[in-house]
Amino acid sequence: MPTAAANIGVVGLAVMGSNLARNLASREGNTVAVLNRSRAKTDDLVALHPEAGFVPTFSYEEFAASLQKPRTAIIMVKAGLGTDAVIDELVRVFEPGDIIVDGGNAYFPDTIRREKAVRETGINFVGAGISGGEEGALLGPSIMPGGSDESWVTLGPILESIAAVAEGEPCVTHVGHGGAGHFVKMVHNGIEYADMQLIAEAYDLIRRGTGRSPAEIADIFAEWNTGELESYLIEITAEVLRQIDQETGQPLVDVIVDQAGAKGTGAWTVQTALALGVPVSGIAEATFARSLSSHPEQRAVAAHLPGPEGEFTVDDVDAFIEDVRLALYASKIVAYSQGFDEIRAGATEYGWSIDLGAVAKIWRAGCIIRAQFLNRIADAYAAEPDLPALLTAPYFAEALSRGQASWRRVVIAAAQAGIPAPAFSSSLSYYDGIRAERLPAALIQGQRDFFGAHTYRRIDKEGTFHTLWSGDRTEIPAVDTH
Repeated sequence: MPTAAANIGVVGLAVMGSNLARNLASREGNTVAVLNRSRAKTDDLVALHPEAGFVPTFSYEEFAASLQKPRTAIIMVKAGLGTDAVIDELVRVFEPGDIIVDGGNAYFPDTIRREKAVRETGINFVGAGISGGEEGALLGPSIMPGGSDESWVTLGPILESIAAVAEGEPCVTHVGHGGAGHFVKMVHNGIEYADMQLIAEAYDLIRRGTGRSPAEIADIFAEWNTGELESYLIEITAEVLRQIDQETGQPLVDVIVDQAGAKGTGAWTVQTALALGVPVSGIAEATFARSLSSHPEQRAVAAHLPGPEGEFTVDDVDAFIEDVRLALYASKIVAYSQGFDEIRAGATEYGWSIDLGAVAKIWRAGCIIRAQFLNRIADAYAAEPDLPALLTAPYFAEALSRGQASWRRVVIAAAQAGIPAPAFSSSLSYYDGIRAERLPAALIQGQRDFFGAHTYRRIDKEGTFHTLWSGDRTEIPAVDTH
């Protein structure tokens, strides 16, 4: 058995795990034990990176023996049954006080279940969202760990050593207990879906309305990236649009099949929001847009359906592009506001104490949705920690006011031209809904009372009521069944 030389271990050495292990090993004070189901991956990693000083192990017993107490291990395997199998093995060889960290994209209810089961053994279990992809894992990700306060004492300095840094601050914070870390990572990914869909809609509208080439539109996005839209996703959009396919000489974006894949985190975000009663319409439409794109058989059959006559063109190209920019920014504000609403609702439902401003700060670097925009979100929650809706903060309210005329023109133009813009449209509808003095929900509640005796409340007096629709239609006091 090896001596206990390592202060941190990594189980699972595919690309993400290998890169995270290399990142850990490159930081002063860390010695990293590594273990993989396949011995060859361990041997290859150690041979390719002798500078890392890895401690290779080839059984769970060796892995446990190589770790200093409290033993700390990060699991980087595919979410699901594989994660459960590794947890079982680590529980077998670990002791009370040790720490098991799941760094995969686990569904947060699974993390809640695992944390509860592992806690009964006296071992700490931490679900940690890790964002930034392969590059982030190697160079510095944004990390969203949950788990116990006890585990954070040991784990915190290790994760701070490898996290991305924004304005001198590491992009990691103790998000909350139980499944809070994976919950926040799930919502992060949901916001990412919305952000990407909005960017795609902006590209589509500009291309169809102005006739600009992908390379020319890349220049537009590059210019946008110098202003309030500055972000990683805007930056890489310009790079993707500039790329030329080597085989055909065509823009790569024109060669890629127009079917967007998904790993499930967007759907989880929407499903969870529905259960919590939180409207995340921008995220939902982005998720559904990917689903629609991935049904070519339906799209082929529906291709003959009628649409607007004539080509879509705009008279003032520069003004239209500026309208799209402002509509994109306004819709982005809605997506983030909805996402933070879901985090707040989840924290209430599950008893987590989540600092929304701290979440915004750790997303400023390392993760896919990193952007300067997040400083504004952190500022908003610093000024008003219990802010009811992010988009009502003064900065965002001003931005929405400044952009709403453009936003409306873009949505109208898309509808008239027959160009799908579900994320733009739903975001605008949400904005109009949340600011409305009165909604037609009153009629819906009247309908519900008519067919199901679901009752209603009145605007002019306290209490709950039901109309005897099948009788003389008088109103009677009733027990609330909303």
